[in-house]
Amino acid sequence: MSASLIRRGLELLSDDIKDASKKTKKKPQQQTPSSATVMKLVSTKRQGVTKQVKRLQGRQGPGKSKATVKDKRIRSAVEEFRKKQGKSHMSANLKYFMETGYKATDSDTSKILNHNSGRQSRNRPDRPTKKSKEPESLFTEKEFQQFQKEYFGRIVEQK
Repeated sequence: MSASLIRRGLELLSDDIKDASKKTKKKPQQQTPSSATVMKLVSTKRQGVTKQVKRLQGRQGPGKSKATVKDKRIRSAVEEFRKKQGKSHMSANLKYFMETGYKATDSDTSKILNHNSGRQSRNRPDRPTKKSKEPESLFTEKEFQQFQKEYFGRIVEQK
């Protein structure tokens, strides 16, 4: 294609392009007015001028929120509670731990429980008392009876 053909095509389409650009143009956003332009709006009274300027400057501008009740979506208390309440992951965690094949030893579980219990004495259960075993004799009952016969000549006590 030659440059002349391209130029002619652009000239024909230039009107359409200009119309489309006019439609899509946004009007410029209103900026917060400067204090000089606001001073024209302020009354000539001397008292409260700065306050009035600040009020007028703060009223306009693109970044200012214009939240009204009409724009606000009203949520029920139940929705608010559900939004703030965290999701429970207990069932997923239980499923994960039940599937694992590893079983912790008793010593490991007791260490974990001991570590996680409170530090105060009321939070700690009493330690299990060890059952004292009756001292076992090296000799049997029969040997005691034989000893008594030899030493005393008779059996001293009978059960």
